Amino acid sequence: VQLQASGGGLVQAGGSLSLSCTASGRSASAWHLGWFRQAPGREREFVATITDDGRNAYYGDSVTGRSTISRDNRDNLKNTIYLQVHTLTPDDAGVYYCAACRYIFYDRDRYANPTDYEYWGQGTQVTVSS
Repeated sequence: VQLQASGGGLVQAGGSLSLSCTASGRSASAWHLGWFRQAPGREREFVATITDDGRNAYYGDSVTGRSTISRDNRDNLKNTIYLQVHTLTPDDAGVYYCAACRYIFYDRDRYANPTDYEYWGQGTQVTVSS
């Protein structure tokens, strides 16, 4: 599966960011898709993941309650996920990566582990101005 992220850029503190990621390929609809982010000098951090059917979403602690992940899976060959994060702070800045996980976990901590994701997009930069 190929992953192409878009969105990001410069956003103001207190505002919102919107990102999208398109997964394409013969089995695009079979993957659980999510977002991680990484700031300079910090480890890659789990943001959110949504299951292949779009019914279950999991969020990282730092964005819980102020973010939404959604999915358009009407096309089996091309699925798109969307991420919105509100009430931004400078801690939300970083490179946001879209990733695909093959396995179903009924456990947020497993989805939060980047080693469980097989494919990664190129990343999109988000800068938060204070």
